[in-house]
Amino acid sequence: MRLVVTGREGQVVSSLVERARTHPDVEVVTLGRPELDLAKPETIERALVATRPDLVVSAAAYTAVDQAEDEPDLAFAVNGIGTGHVAAAAARIGAPVIHLSTDYVFDGSGEGAYVEEDEPAPRSVYGASKLAGEQAVAKANPRHLILRTAWVYSPFGRNFVKTMLKLAADRDEIAVVADQWGNPTSALDIADAILHSAVMLHGNRGFVSFGVYHLAGTGETNWSGFARHILDTSQAFGGPHARVGDIATVDYPTKARRPRNSRLSTQKIATAFGWNAPEWQKSTETVVRCLLRPA
Repeated sequence: MRLVVTGREGQVVSSLVERARTHPDVEVVTLGRPELDLAKPETIERALVATRPDLVVSAAAYTAVDQAEDEPDLAFAVNGIGTGHVAAAAARIGAPVIHLSTDYVFDGSGEGAYVEEDEPAPRSVYGASKLAGEQAVAKANPRHLILRTAWVYSPFGRNFVKTMLKLAADRDEIAVVADQWGNPTSALDIADAILHSAVMLHGNRGFVSFGVYHLAGTGETNWSGFARHILDTSQAFGGPHARVGDIATVDYPTKARRPRNSRLSTQKIATAFGWNAPEWQKSTETVVRCLLRPA
């Protein structure tokens, strides 16, 4: 099976390449600029046709959450229009598409974990552009899996885990927001879930229901709780450590509004695909260990 993935440097793309090494029957081909540029629709179908995918993973995106407030046209061109062209091109060559989306499609005002049927209500340009992408994918390719995830981290790229480790190397105490809640999600686990789902789709192993699914780490915490676990794990492995002080969202203003509640229920994907992500603490420990003791 050949998976063609849009993007070359993102956390999920890098994790897919890493995890595919344990799947000898799966070939992962990454496509990025200039061969495939979501802001230039004319490049998309040409690149996909040339690589002959069995399944397309739509992972490339505009992810600068705060900068998107100043560049809404570019955010929508990439996350909305460009993503729609990817799904449409996949449909024309007979390939299903797995598209990655985000908790930012919700406003964060709910008290419990969001389910797939909850009404999206993004409060940022980034969230609105990702919702536009979901809608474009669903319209362009009926054979789609839209995977909403949250609080993504990994051994690759920029992310919260790396930031905490870097800050702890220079500071005795780090102030971290304590009134935003969610499910920390390892991109390595996302990659495993994509590979698991792709094998089911390609082999027609059982009934597969296309549509929207939530994919996130098992368990929940707030950002400061996440930070404490990262740094406690780091200390246990001989890495940097610092105290974590709780602050409120109002004490750490950002241009784009963050959801107060990013909890995602993953029951639907567990039922449909038999997939359950590890507990977030365990996955965090795996990534911290990898960062402190690279192979």
